[in-house]
Amino acid sequence: MQSHFSSMDWVIFISYFLILFLTSLIFSRSTITTSREYFTGNNQMPMWAVAISVLATSQSAATFLGGPEYSYGKDLTFLGFYLSALLAVWLVAKVLVPRFYALRAITVYDYLGHRYGERAKRYAGMMFLVGRLFASGARLYIGALAISMILFSDILAEHVAISIGVLMLGALAYTYFGGVKSVILSDIIQAVTYIGAGVAVLVYLYQALGMDVAQMISILDANEKLRLVDFSFSGGFSFWGLMSGWLLLNIAAYGLDQDMTQRVLSCRDKKEGEKSLMYSILFTFPVALLFLIIGLLLYLFYQHTVTTGACVDQHFAGEKITIFMVYILNEMPEGLRGLVTVGAIAAALSSTNSVLSAMASVAVEDIYRPWLAHPHRDEAHFLRVSRWMVLLFSVLLSAMAMLSFYWQRYTQLPLLAFALNVMAFAYASLLGVYGAAIFTRRGSEESVLWALFGGFVTVLLLQPDLLFSGVDFSVTMVVGTLVSFGIMMTQKATHVN
Repeated sequence: MQSHFSSMDWVIFISYFLILFLTSLIFSRSTITTSREYFTGNNQMPMWAVAISVLATSQSAATFLGGPEYSYGKDLTFLGFYLSALLAVWLVAKVLVPRFYALRAITVYDYLGHRYGERAKRYAGMMFLVGRLFASGARLYIGALAISMILFSDILAEHVAISIGVLMLGALAYTYFGGVKSVILSDIIQAVTYIGAGVAVLVYLYQALGMDVAQMISILDANEKLRLVDFSFSGGFSFWGLMSGWLLLNIAAYGLDQDMTQRVLSCRDKKEGEKSLMYSILFTFPVALLFLIIGLLLYLFYQHTVTTGACVDQHFAGEKITIFMVYILNEMPEGLRGLVTVGAIAAALSSTNSVLSAMASVAVEDIYRPWLAHPHRDEAHFLRVSRWMVLLFSVLLSAMAMLSFYWQRYTQLPLLAFALNVMAFAYASLLGVYGAAIFTRRGSEESVLWALFGGFVTVLLLQPDLLFSGVDFSVTMVVGTLVSFGIMMTQKATHVN
């Protein structure tokens, strides 16, 4: 396979980065004087902008490439993930968001400080940083992998490293100077970019197939590609998995992950925050459907037109790649290839710039500021530290992305499954701790530490190719959460609010 980047593709590519540079300058012009302004936008962000930012953050390169791969190989049951997310978001909006705004929280872990004490907040912040380093490093790697294939026609380690650097520089352009306000505004640009790229591919694929819609539906239905709900116990996105492990993941993602919730905490009040979450899912559903439909059209293209059912070679430089990437590298015309490339970059950037801000906010507000406790440190000091933290985490995430380059090759997991499995490290432990904090009167600072550690180790042991094999992701989430919750139940509360 060879990708040929034409002059038109390079024009689109360079124009996109010029837009990034100019908008980063514009968004960074506002004066920021405190770390609270840097991390919450001084609670002045409009609800609709926050909703789009949450949408953009939830859609990474793993979704951009993995969504079409899922529907190409299976069906539309992945849509159930977002129905599960809708239920999860409703629960988060009603249970968690009011508590966060009542405390005027800068991070979601402020609640544990209120409930159990400052050390509990610090432990949770550290758990988030470790888990998010794993998960976002994997996301960054997936985006860099796609860019390396298209730009360099290979996935050599040095070219993947360069692609990681390109993505990280783009993310830093927004995050370092402008904070979360700049991130939210830039996410709108990224969302428009990758959704526009998806629509362009959809239109081109539809025209290239030369079939009417009725004929497409007939073929897809005959091959069971239009199934929406799976009531079997086969794992994956079955109804039972969606109502258990995947529901837990979505509760954690939208309510306990500072990466997502930081945007919600930048709204004017709790009502605006609740609405931003609900609207974000309503916006996300058609976007997810867009990329799943692309996968169905790719199925028609490769299995019912070009190859008449022959096996499609999904390997690049000895590594298995997604069907969408096969199409980009081999079939996509000039101009459109450049647009899809910037679409993949936009999807990766929207999740990378947000996590830099989120990790820095937790490091400064939950760990550094309480630990320092120095009466003579002014806000200018904490603002400087906040920006230094952004730089630090850009380096750590880049290193984790390169580690993921080798990790994914060892596990041989598909990209979407790889990204989701890694995310469990960030969520299962926190779910158990917050479940105890909100719904019981048990737990202490000490039990928070052991619960976070126990949940993390449980998820680690349930990873493929370790002690167990074939454990479904939803089972991993449930077991990790139960272990963490069980440890919290072993002690009575010593600090209750």
